[in-house]
Amino acid sequence: MPGDGIGKAVLDETIRVLEAAGFEADYVEGDIGWEFWKTEGNPLPDRTIDLLEKHKIALFGAITSKPKDAAFAELAPELQAKGLVYSSPIVGLRQHFGLDICMRPCHTYKGNPLNFIRRTADNGFEEPLVDVVIFRQNTEGLYGGVEWSDPPQQVYDALMTHPKFVKNFGDTPKSEISVSTRIFTKRATERILRAAFAHARQYGYKSVTVCEKPNVIRETSGMMFKMAQQIQSAEFPEIELWNTNIDAQMMWLTKNPEDYGVIVAGNMFGDIVSDGFAGLIGGLGFACSAQFNPDTGIGVFEPTHGSAPKYAGYEVSIVNPIAMIESACMMLDFIKENKIAAKIRKAVADVIAEGKVRTYDMMKMRGTADVVKKGAASTSEMADAVIGKL
Repeated sequence: MPGDGIGKAVLDETIRVLEAAGFEADYVEGDIGWEFWKTEGNPLPDRTIDLLEKHKIALFGAITSKPKDAAFAELAPELQAKGLVYSSPIVGLRQHFGLDICMRPCHTYKGNPLNFIRRTADNGFEEPLVDVVIFRQNTEGLYGGVEWSDPPQQVYDALMTHPKFVKNFGDTPKSEISVSTRIFTKRATERILRAAFAHARQYGYKSVTVCEKPNVIRETSGMMFKMAQQIQSAEFPEIELWNTNIDAQMMWLTKNPEDYGVIVAGNMFGDIVSDGFAGLIGGLGFACSAQFNPDTGIGVFEPTHGSAPKYAGYEVSIVNPIAMIESACMMLDFIKENKIAAKIRKAVADVIAEGKVRTYDMMKMRGTADVVKKGAASTSEMADAVIGKL
């Protein structure tokens, strides 16, 4: 599923890398993204859902999402009177297929000039090794889609039964209120916690950190941490359980990132902290992800960057494909093609360590159309370098 913008460029190059590594597959293209919203009023057509039902495994490029009014303005005129409302197709996929386990590894590549460094006491510098895996609950929380502007009367009446709502918002006209819910269920919370602890045990991480805000968001964050305590003490006593608030975590991740192993969080906070750690390993050009349902075997594998439409129009694609290549490696692990995944990861690491081929972000250039002429590698040249190492 190439999606929008730069999605096709990074996905095409990734498939070249997969084939060079010896992975043989028949690829079926699925329609998804902004063009299908504009022309059909649906960025996630039923035919694409049917494809994923059948084939179960998807590589996904990138998606464009715009605010409500901007999305409506780009809808085909004949569709604008139908009351259609844009919603993210990737969120739709997550909820339709129950892809509630989202896994986002952030690992330092030696030799990457974008790696986080810090000053030492003797005025020198050191480069801590970051090896963190974020487990993000993927279908609930603030991204659950249960929200209203000028809420229906029955919703407003229910809110008015809460004394704090009455005290703080009781005098506000209903028409001036917008509400977004943050819903956690015990079933989904338990699944993401167990996935995090199981990963820590399997790969030798010493700790699992619940990164939420239980001192303020007492019901949802509080429930997650309490359940983590119960699971850890009963089933994973050898793994330390840590508890951090999301705001403090964003400070600490630049003070002592090497101390963290597996982090688990709800949807919004997991999104935030994974981008934070991605910044320590080079940015979104290195940030991969997997989202899957272990019960059905359905998985979608994607870089966490967006569609970067301003880059999509360049004659030569300049974007870094490593996040997409790493996402494909996560797909290979998921379908037990671990040897091929390891081979590709080693090739990527060798290219970065050698330092001869670097995309514009690795050279700390602005993403202008002429960066290749200035010595930066294009998207295809980075893929060529990885293939060369293979």
